[in-house]
Amino acid sequence: MPLLFLMRLLRTQLPVQVVEPEEIRDVSVLIATGLIEAKISALQPTGLYAKASMATVEGITDEGLAEIAKMGDAPRFAKTSMRFAGGLRLM
Repeated sequence: MPLLFLMRLLRTQLPVQVVEPEEIRDVSVLIATGLIEAKISALQPTGLYAKASMATVEGITDEGLAEIAKMGDAPRFAKTSMRFAGGLRLM
């Protein structure tokens, strides 16, 4: 769910690279709604449409911070699946 992913980003040192397909979809929704600043890219475009394979989240917008403030009692996550390039995981 994109808003829960947004809350995880709040506790993550940015910028961060995201490589999991489900999380890239969350990033896409959060960009479209103006809640984060990020870039989504395909590693090797092979045709007219290339599936996104990596996103770099650069920051949370003021609108994103306001949305997080509204969700103050949402569940906290013990770990995250966001990974840096090279396979390193954030805990």
